Amino acid sequence: MTSPRRLLRQLQMWLALATLLFMAQAQALTPIADAELSSVHGRDGIAFNLFGFGLSGNLNLSITNGLGSGITLGSLALSRSDDFSTLYSDPYTLTLSPRSNGLPDMVNITEPLNAAGALKWQFAADLTLMDSSNLFNAGALLVQDWVSRGGTIDISASPDANVEGIVLGLGLRLDVGAVTLRARGRGDTSLLNDPASPSQLSLQGLHIAGATSDGQLDPAKPWQMADVSNQPLMLNAITDSAGSSYIHLNLAWPSGGQAAPSGSLLIDNISFRSDVGANMDLGSSRIGSMQIQYLDVRLRAGR
Repeated sequence: MTSPRRLLRQLQMWLALATLLFMAQAQALTPIADAELSSVHGRDGIAFNLFGFGLSGNLNLSITNGLGSGITLGSLALSRSDDFSTLYSDPYTLTLSPRSNGLPDMVNITEPLNAAGALKWQFAADLTLMDSSNLFNAGALLVQDWVSRGGTIDISASPDANVEGIVLGLGLRLDVGAVTLRARGRGDTSLLNDPASPSQLSLQGLHIAGATSDGQLDPAKPWQMADVSNQPLMLNAITDSAGSSYIHLNLAWPSGGQAAPSGSLLIDNISFRSDVGANMDLGSSRIGSMQIQYLDVRLRAGR
């Protein structure tokens, strides 16, 4: 396996090469209007935009236990809308930051602040459940109007030279229009409540952010689910004493006796709708303060 430290060096090399190529091709670039340039703020790093992003087609994702049981998301569709007023002033950014005490450098990816909430993601997939001998078509899973604001992903190498792996940090702040399971297909994916899809389970108005000291959702602060320095999320491959190999995902205990950061979850409405039985409206739900103290997940390749 290639060392993450070596991967970071290679990333630096490729970024330097890309800069040289960019300078060499500068004469072929299309001029930018003054109005667009006026909204660009100088800062270190690389800025990029996913303007007009969309992905759909015969693309499937399956997760199994190696014995024939699992779940499949089929005919995936992923797209997003854009905020034309901030195409240049509020991009995604990628920076490389040195760390003290001889620790490996850190790559930081920051999402747009998306203050107006105009950058929205849409996701749809056909859901299939399976065991060793049966398939069950469970309908369609929709994630509608996913709005993420200023989230961060930090990437570094393991500080232990004897441990291969990538160390991650993750900050999350999002609002989601609805997460819906429609038993009879996708229907109109632009509607949170499609009249032509009478059978559905829907969680509408999901909000995740940091928590205040009194257990309230703080919409201005991301929930720092993992931190490269204080509570790193390790991703690596391990082989046990029996010779079995795993993808290993481990969120460490908080260091130095610190408490794990607190997050808050608010769901505006939970409802079941059916054309063969009674409808149920369960109202809202809230978790004022939640923490992830430790997590250890091992994923083995299927047979």
